[in-house]
Amino acid sequence: MSYNIDENPDLLKKVEKVNPMKKWLVEYVGDRFKPENDEVNVDMIIQAMADEFPEFLLPVAEENFIRGYRQALDDVDNGEQILREQSEDEKLHNQE
Repeated sequence: MSYNIDENPDLLKKVEKVNPMKKWLVEYVGDRFKPENDEVNVDMIIQAMADEFPEFLLPVAEENFIRGYRQALDDVDNGEQILREQSEDEKLHNQE
């Protein structure tokens, strides 16, 4: 799985070991990828999860897709409503 890091620089963000789960996950992914600078980033964790635990990652990705799709439809509806209102305002203004 690959992502466009230019579009989402957070993928390169170093993950800190701030709780027991992150400590375990960062160490696990670090052992797997052996980064030269010993820093595990979000992209590495996503890659490991996609390879080793896709039944977890896939529903998360699907849910995000569905939410994004719904948001896009809402945005279209709102945009159309704004255009209708502007058109009505212009008609009223032109009648005066």
